[in-house]
Parts: sequence; C-alpha cells; structure tokens
Amino acid sequence: MSAPANARARVRAQLTGEITEVARRHLAASGAAALSLRAVARELGMASSAVYRYFPSRDDLLTTLIVEAYDALGRAAEEAEAGQPRDDLRARWRAACRATRDWALAHPHEYALVYGSPVPGYAAPEATIAPAARVGALLSRVLADGVAAGQVDPGAGPAGADTTLDPTLLDDLGLASDDPASSLGARAVFAWSALFGTISFELFGHTHNVVTDHAAFFDHTIDRLATEVGLT
Repeated sequence: MSAPANARARVRAQLTGEITEVARRHLAASGAAALSLRAVARELGMASSAVYRYFPSRDDLLTTLIVEAYDALGRAAEEAEAGQPRDDLRARWRAACRATRDWALAHPHEYALVYGSPVPGYAAPEATIAPAARVGALLSRVLADGVAAGQVDPGAGPAGADTTLDPTLLDDLGLASDDPASSLGARAVFAWSALFGTISFELFGHTHNVVTDHAAFFDHTIDRLATEVGLT
C-alpha cells in the first residue's frame, strides 16, 4: 500500500472511531431508537453527507455498534476464561460468567443495545451472528472439554432435548454426539440463556427489592448452572 493510501486508511479509521464514540454517547443519552446520523455529524462538526460516506444509514451505524458490543463482551469473557487452569472446568466456567456480568454492569447501555428491547425498524444482518455467539460458544467449549476429559455427567439434562435444536448448531458448537440422549447442545443453550436472563434481570431492575446481594446470588446461580449442565 502506498504512503497516500496508508494515510487515507489512517484518517478513515480515526474518523470511524470518532463517529462510533459519539454514537455510543448518544446511545447512552437517548437510546438506540433515537440514534441519528445527523445528530452525530452535528456534534462532530461534520456535514451529514460526510458521515454518510462512512455509514450509509443509521442501520449501518447500529450494526457496527452492535458488533463492537458483542465482540467486546466476548473478548472480556474469553480473556477471563483463558486465565484459568485448563483442567479446572468450574473455574473456567465461573470466570467466563463473572466476566460477562462485569462487562454488562460496566457497559449498561451497550448491553441494553444487544440484549434489551429490539430497535424499531432494525433487522440485524448476518454479520452480527458470530459476534453474538461468542459467549455461548465459550461456555460450549468448556462443556465440550469436560466431555473429552470425562468430567461431564452424561445423565444430566433432559434426554433427547437436542432434537429440538438445529443440528448445524451442535456442529458449530462442537457438541455433536453419537448419543441422541446426551442433550449436550440443549444444556449449552440452557446455560447460555439462563446466564443472560440472570444478568438482564439484575441490570434492568427486575430483582430490585428481591435480591439483596446480587454478586453472591449470581455466583450461586452460575454454580447451579454448572451442576445442571453436568460439570462434575
């Protein structure tokens, strides 16, 4: 790449970062439904037409914010899990789950963007699928490692529940099994949905005046989830 091309790429990357940073502030102040490219351009002192060269529509900007949020969340969980001994499956499980909650509490508006109310008129494109699955895939890898090490109870979970799932999902998660009664995929989806349900209840205020120690309650929940999916 020539020097002028390098310079243009750096300028584009810098301006893209500035646009998304301002958009995140607007997201926190007004919510995703009110996000406006014109308002973002106005705060940056740019013409709207200039911003449209980077993001042709509001939905393109939303998609970038959504992918960045999913990736940041997934990265936090993966880094925490990677810091644990490979043979301590429960430590890996706890680290991934706790890091997910910590990120959500530290970034409530970004969490609400991806796990809160749908944005009217927005349809998430395929580019959001892999980032959205990062935490679920991480929990599935812990479970798959447990299966390989003989540290997962084969009798845990409802028999045959994997038949309720798309078969390609099991392959993608590394949880396909010759035993149709194993329900490994269903266990992973159960834990994934329960994890985010617990976090969402806390973050969106549904357990106020119900739970007095959210951190302790969360730890109890994820330990119970580990048992339910069969981690020994």
